[in-house]
Amino acid sequence: MSNISSAQSAPGSSLFKVFRPWIFLAVLLIILPFIFSSGISVYTMNLMGIFIIFALSYNMLLGQGGMLSFGHAVYFGLGGFMSVHFMNYIEYEIFILPMFLVPIFGGIIGLIFAVIIGSFSTRRAGTVFAMISLGIGELVAASSLIFVAFFGGEEGVSGDRTMGPNVLGFDYATDVEVYYLIAIWAFITIALMYMFSRTPMGRMANAVRDNEERAEFIGYSQRKVRFISFCASGFFAGIAGGLFAINFEIVTEENLNALTSGVVLLMAYIGGVGFFIGPIIGAVVFTLLQTLLSNYTEIWQLYVGVLFVLTVMYAPQGLTGILAMHLPVIRMKRVGPLLMPYLRIGIPTIICLIGLVGLLETVHHVRSMPADQTMMSLAGLEFDTHSVLPWVIMVVFTVVGGFVAKSQAPQFREAWEEAHAPVSSDGGSAK
Repeated sequence: MSNISSAQSAPGSSLFKVFRPWIFLAVLLIILPFIFSSGISVYTMNLMGIFIIFALSYNMLLGQGGMLSFGHAVYFGLGGFMSVHFMNYIEYEIFILPMFLVPIFGGIIGLIFAVIIGSFSTRRAGTVFAMISLGIGELVAASSLIFVAFFGGEEGVSGDRTMGPNVLGFDYATDVEVYYLIAIWAFITIALMYMFSRTPMGRMANAVRDNEERAEFIGYSQRKVRFISFCASGFFAGIAGGLFAINFEIVTEENLNALTSGVVLLMAYIGGVGFFIGPIIGAVVFTLLQTLLSNYTEIWQLYVGVLFVLTVMYAPQGLTGILAMHLPVIRMKRVGPLLMPYLRIGIPTIICLIGLVGLLETVHHVRSMPADQTMMSLAGLEFDTHSVLPWVIMVVFTVVGGFVAKSQAPQFREAWEEAHAPVSSDGGSAK
């Protein structure tokens, strides 16, 4: 009887395991405004939700299809412009439409332009595709300043998100109401993009990314596979643009130029393009750097750039890849032996970074401030930038911390390899 009951309960338990991450995500999205209720927190979470959809749509190109695009902001920006126009149509009662459906029109315009552009750009991958995407991005960005009737010129197009029929009493006058709108769309689009990655088409996109000749040999057209992935990516990027229009009530040329395309590339790479959750982590990290770090330093973009370069050079799988590298150690319960090596290499690395950040901030202060303003405040400490002692301390922190961290690298590498060594028959690690 126990075997029968366990067999009967097995499908239910397996079904719960499948939906457990989605239940957790839904609960998390619901309770976040209660945990972080300040105005800046809600603003940051709204931006995170938009960027998560945008970065995941880009990952459909680069991470799943192997298509490096320098013009993905085109579909994001066009979706935003179309959505803000529909917001105005609703205000002028040309259309009677609930505001929460507006992002669909952003997705449709993103899909339409993805079909048009993808019809010729997806014929080739690699450098050719990247250069075409760059050219298209610059073309659309330049056109946005020429066709003023649709793009609004340098001022852009603005709208009012409080117009239209209210649904369940929501008029989106507050950022919290907009947050739940973005959260619902984020949940839906994340689920749809995840399901797409699990379909045969999503799997074939991975195959074309890894070996397009072999995909051709087994009967699949690499161009059609890239084209379908490209169109789906443009659709979801347009939805993200529509949510951006609702959140900020204005869309400008900046939303479809090369800078925005570079931002989504940064988010995807920092998070990890080889993982579905990677762009989500990258979007969260980038948004925190943009909204929080920018409150403390004017050169926050320099730190983001350095983080991107270090990620590409030393952690090409991104932050998610670094986390994934620790999963075998956790499963084998070998985290303990790595704690001391991490401390021995981590503490001097932090000291080196403190010194390096201090040097960068001090140099920026000297170069940007008038000559008579020599006093500077950094992390609550005030000092004279024309004094020698602060410079000596920061140089010593940088040099000594870097030297000690480098000297600990061989021991850390040895401990890391021992922690990943396969388990021998006697229960120890086999080298």
